[in-house]
Amino acid sequence: MDAEQLQVNLLVARVLDELRIPYFLGGSMASSVHGIYRATADADFVALVRPDHAGPLAHLLHPGFYAEAEAIRTAAATGRSFNIIHLETLLKVDIFAATRPFQLTQMQRRILQSLDADGKTCLYVASPEDTILAKLEWYRQGGELSERQWNDVLGVLKVQRERLDTKYLRLQAQELGLVELFRRALDDAGLPLPESM
Repeated sequence: MDAEQLQVNLLVARVLDELRIPYFLGGSMASSVHGIYRATADADFVALVRPDHAGPLAHLLHPGFYAEAEAIRTAAATGRSFNIIHLETLLKVDIFAATRPFQLTQMQRRILQSLDADGKTCLYVASPEDTILAKLEWYRQGGELSERQWNDVLGVLKVQRERLDTKYLRLQAQELGLVELFRRALDDAGLPLPESM
């Protein structure tokens, strides 16, 4: 990710850390970290945001971000997302309230990832396996039409091929109803199918 986006993401992460709200960076920024870089305008965070976090979160994000406490409260209560906008750069950050079992599993498996050469700038990022699975979900929800989502999946598979926990991927693909898409992705990436699949 570019330096400007990284700084915005770090500001968001610091606020979440200050409120002790566990988070991870997902979406195309996570797939760029684990796979092949792709420029993207928006950041996607997943966080354990509760309705009672709404006021303090909006307060700490001001004045650098446009953030509505009511939108945060509603998203947290319904398991949806809200967005905030960094006013200086106009970069948008989507924050998804983690309520689904898969999101909670992702949170347990998140990785503290160094994002610069000296290793001093770190953010929690979804694991490579969970990035693949989440991208496959988005691809399916979009009618299996997005080449960008599909290429993000293939990029992570190809770059991480030797390090992936294939047993976890196989079991979660079954749990999420993604087995056929996962098989197709492995085939497109030139990787063997895991056992029992």
